[in-house]
Amino acid sequence: MLLNSSFLLSNISFPYTPSSCHTTQAFPRQKSTSQCCLAASLQDKRVREQKVNILQYEDNMKRRSLLFFLITSGISPALPAFGKTKSKNPYDERRLLEQNKRIQRENNAPEEFPSFIREGFEVKVVTSDNYVKRDSGLIVWDFAVGEGDCPKDGQQVTFHYIGYNESGRRIDSTYLQGKPANIRMGTKALVPGFEEGIRDMRPGGKRRIIIPPELGPPVGPSTFFSSKQFEVFDVELLGVQDCKRRTIGFYSDVVCY
Repeated sequence: MLLNSSFLLSNISFPYTPSSCHTTQAFPRQKSTSQCCLAASLQDKRVREQKVNILQYEDNMKRRSLLFFLITSGISPALPAFGKTKSKNPYDERRLLEQNKRIQRENNAPEEFPSFIREGFEVKVVTSDNYVKRDSGLIVWDFAVGEGDCPKDGQQVTFHYIGYNESGRRIDSTYLQGKPANIRMGTKALVPGFEEGIRDMRPGGKRRIIIPPELGPPVGPSTFFSSKQFEVFDVELLGVQDCKRRTIGFYSDVVCY
């Protein structure tokens, strides 16, 4: 039950009133008047303190009543948290790395395959010192450099490749298809990362290309990837051919030789 502040104030006796410091004598003494006013001032201070305490008591009782109502009605009040805030700890990189390596072994991933430590949207690529990361984000490792000139726009490249996902699982291979791929450079027929990785290769060269999501293919049912992930390709450049357009009557095509 809440106690009304007016009720509490009405039951407090105040022996002092502002007029009590005035004497009724015709010729008051100066010392008596000073003592009277000093006592009145102290009494007035105590009265003000009593009023403040009563108001604080009433406010606390209201808060307790409200809290009791919320708890009994099944409503959880939002109480301030004074405990120590838990800081964001870095994810267990070693545990995730071991887990990634175990999955790669199960998928028969090739040797020195890169590891991808993924925690939510954060991905860290762990590779050996053989890999080189470019400013674009592309990561490459040359197994063999090859000989000859690098392909240029308009030329056709013939190559074999094996594609892997982050877990080291093979998703595509021209070796299994029994036929290499032929693509003209500069026609946007390749994903940006793949074309960048093959552009500075030489015939006979072999390279592993790690393509980040921003240089990979679009996500959709028509691609091999259902989400934005890193892609790994082992590429063998077989040859580079010049191409020219020929027109016969109303027919026109491109011939590479």
